[in-house]
Amino acid sequence: MRDVLFLPLTEGRELAIAVDGSAAVGDKPGDTVHAPAETVAYFAARVALMELLSVGAEANAVVLQNFMGDDRWEALCRGIERVCHELSLRLPVTGSTESNFSTVQSALGVMAVGTVAAERKRIGVTPEGAKFAVIGRPLVGPAVLAHPQWVAPLSLFVELLASPSVYELVPIGSKGIYYEWMQLLAANGRQGRACACPLPLFASGGPATSFLISYDRAAEGALRKRAGRLFFSLFAER
Repeated sequence: MRDVLFLPLTEGRELAIAVDGSAAVGDKPGDTVHAPAETVAYFAARVALMELLSVGAEANAVVLQNFMGDDRWEALCRGIERVCHELSLRLPVTGSTESNFSTVQSALGVMAVGTVAAERKRIGVTPEGAKFAVIGRPLVGPAVLAHPQWVAPLSLFVELLASPSVYELVPIGSKGIYYEWMQLLAANGRQGRACACPLPLFASGGPATSFLISYDRAAEGALRKRAGRLFFSLFAER
């Protein structure tokens, strides 16, 4: 199932929680991938908020778990605020910092909290006959910083999220395109099957640099035009 936890809140409404974490990525000497703290927080918040919004939820707050030190807090918040700006959101940020002990590697966690009405939940709503595509390329580690032109922009994500021609959107994480494809099929009550795509099906998608969509085949031309070279068709093999 999708990487979002749903909990009963009120009649017809649920609490929705999505989380992402990062480790060994940052500006400490022991980090495997070196990047500014703001950038690290940007991509972690990007994943959590994309997961939350893609299931039809409204985002209400962000919780930051900082294991990088007190002096990184402001930079981490700037990264989260940048994501919110790109998604046209204004969200309160709270959290905690490990300030008792220092670490030789960077680590953080970001939790996005929201609510979703039962009738607006966007899971298992892909009809028979829908087509599929990946928007953006799956990238991880240094490739994320080296190839920003292949990272699906959040402005495009928001536009497709609002499109009546797009049924479901699924951020692609570390388990890759094929895993998310199988999860999407299962959520729609269909058996898993092989698929073909110009992109590597089993490569890590890192911090959701790409996402899978199901869409109305009549809108393919318009979607291709909007996404440009970031549009990669995914075909179910018979």
